[in-house]
Amino acid sequence: MNKTFKIYAIIFIIVMVILALFEVNKTESTDWRKNFKTTEKSPFGLFVFNNEIKDLFKNKVKKIDQTPYDYYSQNKKGNHNILVIEHEVDGESWNKILDQVSNGSDAMLIVNEIPKEISDSIGYYDSQISFEDENVLKLTDTNYQNDFIKLDKFPSGKGFTFIKPGVEVLGKTVEKNNSDQANFIKVKFGKGNIYVHCEPLFITNYYLLKRGSLKYGQDVFSYLDDKETLWFVESNAKESQFFLRFILSNPALKYAWWVLLGGLVLFIFFNAKRKQRIVPIIDPLKNTSVDFVKSIGNLYLQEGDFHDMMAKKAQYFLNKVRMDLLIDTQNLDEEFAKKLQLKTGKPIEMINEAINLIKKGQDPYAHVMKEDLAKMNKLLDGII
Repeated sequence: MNKTFKIYAIIFIIVMVILALFEVNKTESTDWRKNFKTTEKSPFGLFVFNNEIKDLFKNKVKKIDQTPYDYYSQNKKGNHNILVIEHEVDGESWNKILDQVSNGSDAMLIVNEIPKEISDSIGYYDSQISFEDENVLKLTDTNYQNDFIKLDKFPSGKGFTFIKPGVEVLGKTVEKNNSDQANFIKVKFGKGNIYVHCEPLFITNYYLLKRGSLKYGQDVFSYLDDKETLWFVESNAKESQFFLRFILSNPALKYAWWVLLGGLVLFIFFNAKRKQRIVPIIDPLKNTSVDFVKSIGNLYLQEGDFHDMMAKKAQYFLNKVRMDLLIDTQNLDEEFAKKLQLKTGKPIEMINEAINLIKKGQDPYAHVMKEDLAKMNKLLDGII
């Protein structure tokens, strides 16, 4: 095990220990969100109600994992009870429920909000009737006068601000100042009845487990006849089948899972980077032109052939005059000397001396000394 891996392992262990300490010392917070889900054990979930509903309805309750529209489109039912608890229902499904009630079924709607067109059909308007921190819910029936429930945690304060004539008020919200307003009504609709309760909190875990609160819920549901009850809970019926569902649903396991994944990603990243294939160092190509020229120069010096070197220097110089200065070099006469002097700006004496040395290098029979080569080289380099 190399040193780098040990460092990463130590850092990972330290992070895990710190997270574990945070998790151990973390104060568990209560989730007070009003979720109304049958699987939730939080205060405002319906876990307790879901377990007790069979006793409330004498084992005549059936949970439906379809929308009312889909269920009634596929099934024909006789008279029965319909139960909807704080659940979003589409307009077509509401119409299906109203059709069933008009044919003789009874529906109990325990909801905060219903689409306006549906509430208009039933015959009421609902809105905020209380802004108190505590509300008391009571039933109007004299047989239930001693059965009430005190809402001391986040009551919605919803109630009915208008109900059409003939609607029976079954329950009211009583505030501290003794004012009260309807929150539970019964409406005759066709051959059946619709019961609407504006405060679903009374069947949540928190209130059902409070002493004396269960009796109020039993009284509310006693208004339904003793027949089969369909409870539409399709939003709670589809549980995720993701294989990490259990891990992600538990906070401690969820944190450990993400830390593990993060550690693995960091390990793979740094380990792959460390084991990358070594890039070979390629030396740049050397410029051997200078070495070649030096070798050729040394060869000529060793051979002592100064005449040939002067001829090549003269040839190179004249070619450069033709290419760069655009001067004809066929005749190295006085006119050539004037043109070269005009284009280079060098003294005419210097140019004439250079021309004489060029002619000497071009003459195969001329006697050339080492000094002549050196002088000619200096003059030609000075002209161009």
